[in-house]
Amino acid sequence: MNSPPESPTSPLAVLRDDVRALHAYAVQPAAGLVKLDVMENPFPLPAALQAELGQRLGAVALNRYPAERTEGLRTALARHARLPAGGALMLGNGSDELISLLTQAIAKPGACVMSPLPSFVMYAMSAQLLGVRFVGVPCRADDFQLDREAMLAAIAAEKPALLWLAYPNNPTGTLWDTATLDALVDAMAPHGLVVMDEAYQPFAANDSLHRLRQPHVLVMRTMSKFGLAGVRIGYLMGDAALVAEVEKLRPPFNVSVLNTEAALFALEHEAEYARQAAQIRAQRERLFTALQALPGVTPFPSQANMVLARFPDAAATFALLKAKGILVKNVSAMHPMLTNCLRLTVGTPDETSQLIQALT
Repeated sequence: MNSPPESPTSPLAVLRDDVRALHAYAVQPAAGLVKLDVMENPFPLPAALQAELGQRLGAVALNRYPAERTEGLRTALARHARLPAGGALMLGNGSDELISLLTQAIAKPGACVMSPLPSFVMYAMSAQLLGVRFVGVPCRADDFQLDREAMLAAIAAEKPALLWLAYPNNPTGTLWDTATLDALVDAMAPHGLVVMDEAYQPFAANDSLHRLRQPHVLVMRTMSKFGLAGVRIGYLMGDAALVAEVEKLRPPFNVSVLNTEAALFALEHEAEYARQAAQIRAQRERLFTALQALPGVTPFPSQANMVLARFPDAAATFALLKAKGILVKNVSAMHPMLTNCLRLTVGTPDETSQLIQALT
């Protein structure tokens, strides 16, 4: 049955057609399930630290706007990340806000944003919402590595103002080839910015901080994978003059006092989070080895806190796991190269055992 035509006086009529055609970000209900679908750190804080954090948050001046404490957080994050001299650091309400602000910053008429595909969906989404042309360049089909020649050709033809490189990549967990990265960064130097999105840096063998020597390179990180997904702290590092220009677009007081205090507390206890990251890396290798032993299953090497694997029937496997109380992410519809792929977040040792047993 067709819906009645919308009245031209409806409040919805003033909204953009492309916005109304979008689907809101969907979060799968996870009550009662082992939650392995959105790359969270599975470890809570030890009870003693939880109590100490509660006392800290209870003393926060909620009647005041964030100010000095956010400046303290910038300083603490710069020290934690080992920001090189001459660089600056900008805070965001999660990486998503920084992605939007960077896209706003380059949104001149005719500007182009580029990313390998498949990759983080918010690069293309932010470009679409801000009226910026997005160009995606498919990765190599066999191993999800960057297609060097295709990327260089696309950069030469399109001259993107902004190139996103998730390192490691989401949803594949791939750590890009260093020589290819060098070539792409050099190719972008005359006309655009390169953003190394290091959301999964706590689990990776390499990082990109040395690339900040080149003034057109920025490094973006988040505290979500560090262990504070509920706190929503992202940060951008780069040449001080460049970061200062992007900073002009940041909404005032975009990071709350509670989030700031929780982040400062976490950085004071970074050894605990480093211990958790080491456990996650160990469970990742255990899960990858188990997936390799399953007939018909192809896992892809990962340097993140998830493993992408291709199954004979991803939908059936997803349903089977959910019936056994385990929630993962079916990414098959995200891109044709991900057909029959599931993304499996790395959990605790017990959660990994449950996942392996269910798949076996």
